[in-house]
Amino acid sequence: MGGKKHECDSGFQSNVDDPTDLTSEQHETVQFGPSTLPAKHYDPDTTEPISSNLQSLDELLSWKRSEASPFNVATVPLANRQPSYAASQKRTLVCHDMMGGYLDDRFIQGAEVETPYAFYHWDYIDIFNYFSHNMVTIPPVCWTNTAHKHGVLSLGTFITEWTDGAKMCEKFLADKESYCAVADKLVEMSDCYGFDGWLINIENVLSETAVKNMPPFLHYLTDCMHKRVTGSVVIWYDSVLQDGKLKWQNELNDHNRVFFEACDGLFTNYNWTESSLEFMKVYSAAQGRLADVFVGVDVFARGEVVAGKFETNKALSLIRKHGFSTALFAPGWVYECHDKTAFRMNQDKFWGLLSEHLFIHRPFFLLPVVSSFCLGFGKNLFQKGQVIMERNWFNLNAQELQPHYYTETLENQGWIRTQGCPEDAWSGGSSLLIEGVIPSTLSKVCARIFSLHVPLATRTFVSFIYKVSDGVSLSLELKLADAALCTHSNTEDVNSSSVVPDALGEEHQLVKQFTSSCGEWVQDSWIKRCFQLELSGCALRDICVNVTRDGGEQATPFKCRIGEIMVLDAESLLVSPVSVQSVHVDDIVWQKAVGSDSGNIMKLHLNATIKWCYPAQLIRHFCIHWRRLRGPDPRVPPGQLALVGRSYSNLFRVVDLVVPDAPALIELAVEPVTREGFRVPEANWGRHVISYIEGDHSVGAE
Repeated sequence: MGGKKHECDSGFQSNVDDPTDLTSEQHETVQFGPSTLPAKHYDPDTTEPISSNLQSLDELLSWKRSEASPFNVATVPLANRQPSYAASQKRTLVCHDMMGGYLDDRFIQGAEVETPYAFYHWDYIDIFNYFSHNMVTIPPVCWTNTAHKHGVLSLGTFITEWTDGAKMCEKFLADKESYCAVADKLVEMSDCYGFDGWLINIENVLSETAVKNMPPFLHYLTDCMHKRVTGSVVIWYDSVLQDGKLKWQNELNDHNRVFFEACDGLFTNYNWTESSLEFMKVYSAAQGRLADVFVGVDVFARGEVVAGKFETNKALSLIRKHGFSTALFAPGWVYECHDKTAFRMNQDKFWGLLSEHLFIHRPFFLLPVVSSFCLGFGKNLFQKGQVIMERNWFNLNAQELQPHYYTETLENQGWIRTQGCPEDAWSGGSSLLIEGVIPSTLSKVCARIFSLHVPLATRTFVSFIYKVSDGVSLSLELKLADAALCTHSNTEDVNSSSVVPDALGEEHQLVKQFTSSCGEWVQDSWIKRCFQLELSGCALRDICVNVTRDGGEQATPFKCRIGEIMVLDAESLLVSPVSVQSVHVDDIVWQKAVGSDSGNIMKLHLNATIKWCYPAQLIRHFCIHWRRLRGPDPRVPPGQLALVGRSYSNLFRVVDLVVPDAPALIELAVEPVTREGFRVPEANWGRHVISYIEGDHSVGAE
């Protein structure tokens, strides 16, 4: 059942007990029956939104933008990078072939998972390709949002295989009209869902007609993608030959160059040798396009390959030696084939071994720059250093800007390592753990946390939240671009391109304003430091943490946690909050089921989609709350607001919410949490009220 749509009254206060004062109200009649929501986009049992694929040519050709899942549309625009994709000479593509795909990550609003898989070494890669063996693989929105946050392209996959694949190719490559129709749908789908292109993987024999039309199809698809989706790419997998035979070449050569020349790149098969690389380096079709040749590496090391697994670096060393890009296939090997409780340790080891042959990219941002280092999962959910939800959770949409993860060996047996830590956090599910040993010959060590490019404001405000072990102290070091052209004050000069800002006192006006915006928190071992930089013409290039020994000359082990780093335009602390607008609820499904904490008593459950308007660029996430206002017993006073969940876009599916039996009146509230983590006043929340009465349950009643 759907309800009426209403504009929200953002001035409504939650402490008003008289429901007659509410002006935004929706009236419903409780009816039970199966959900009419499309099973492709919503779990048929819970109505929870899910990501999905397309499995047939007919399904692709009948796809309509109007029938697309609104929940699977990416909301994070692709961040700029230095160097740009076009300027990168040795690119890295990750092909995410994870156990068939669409696992825990298909649940758009997250899932309860004890040991999930996540990727977080975004600074090393250029392209993330979500791969499955379905004909059209649409990346789950969490992957596209997270990739875009770090300036990484997100690609879907179009694949045909075996006998059925050959039949599909015969149909869509029969003539120009047919292949243009397929290409048009792929372009529209990419534009609709907000991802950046396609891997085209044809692993079946093609007839003479089909193979003749394949290059024009690729050219048309690539050209249309470039026109519709800025920065998009189309990449061809090395499989079919220009004569239609299915025969992997493991290189670019005369048999497959016609496909390479029709699109943006070639992803080679994995059984190449160094002689293959030597041949391609001087091959005519590769001249000027070495970066477009992605030499494939199967991390599982299946078949006759140079290397894989924890020796993948040997293969990558050869690829880089000859000047090519690389496509790493199934790096989820570190998760699939090892103890899942040791996943992060193995993933950090894998990428650490590759790091010598990878290139750090700098996302180009405008202020603010904020990260609590959340990996997108956790053992608990933290807020201001306190646990607010005690259970395992997984939602990659919650992954924040990721730092550099690395281990560095220092002189005289010193060392330093950075890694994510879900054991304790300031916000979200994890903090950044920096640990190591300051050798006797050094008084301090420096950990580079972020490399980026951010034009700074004339008055820049910095917040730094951390915990530190005894015997050492921490300080922030900010490295600036064009330092010779910029001036700065209220800082200690380190060199011509670095500043270590002095902490502001608690009574400073900006600190008071910042504390007021953040809200108070329990004073525990988390330390807060605030800084103000007065700058002119500067850009932030690196954020580093210095760990300094407090005294003595002996080797000093240390361990510290960084809870959050925030760099703001100081003027943003004075900006008035924005109100949530146009809240409405639709796609209501009522269910009667046994409550999780009510024995065998049947409870009324509400499932509904709540939507609203709010500027996406201002938001970190939304908190969705509900409360009972009235009914069925009028003597019971209104309830307190209770958290339902978090949303990372302007809509949320309420699932299995236990509500009072009819007749009753309930309120749903949308609380914005800004990018800086500031909670806005309740007067700026969005609100919607639903009143409901008993209906005729003779049909479909449980």
